[in-house]
Amino acid sequence: MMRPLSAMQRGASLVVALVMLLATFMLGVSATRIAVQNEHAARGTRDRQVALESAEAALIDAQIDIEHSPNSALSRSALFSPDHGDGFVDGCGAGINNIALGLCTRPDEAVPAWVSVDFADASSASARTVAFGRFTGRRMPTGVGTLPAKLPRYLIELLPYQQRGYSAVAGQVGALYRITAMGFGSHEATRVVLQIFYRKVGAA
Repeated sequence: MMRPLSAMQRGASLVVALVMLLATFMLGVSATRIAVQNEHAARGTRDRQVALESAEAALIDAQIDIEHSPNSALSRSALFSPDHGDGFVDGCGAGINNIALGLCTRPDEAVPAWVSVDFADASSASARTVAFGRFTGRRMPTGVGTLPAKLPRYLIELLPYQQRGYSAVAGQVGALYRITAMGFGSHEATRVVLQIFYRKVGAA
């Protein structure tokens, strides 16, 4: 006995409706997934921008540390001379109360300090990088919303500088500083490292 045509049409319509419903559901899932991925990408970009601006702030703080700290009680600007590097030590002066904190000599055979030092270490005893404001008294809000998770940090490496007209044989070698800073995003795992070379000009 043959099934009535109307019943077959209803069955076919049901199959088509289910296929369309499934297709619509899959499109909805794909659109949601794309929206979530875009949101994650936007958050990542914003977090990296926070870390970048934080690292830039640390570079500026390091230059103020070198040139003339506005806080006389914290200042160590007198350690930085265009003509020598007497304030710089092996090991970058570990410890947050060390006046030579973050001031690194650079033996020719050694790995550069900025490669080997742990910038995330903020321990009072073992830290070898300088937290923003440590020697300048400047402040930066952290840890809330889109602010950096923690203060940016920097170190300063001493490099030889052969000024034009000076004699290396006579020991006329000045000081050039390589400043490396690490900034953190609103998530501590987001980090940006920036580096500049800086020469202090004039009297120490």
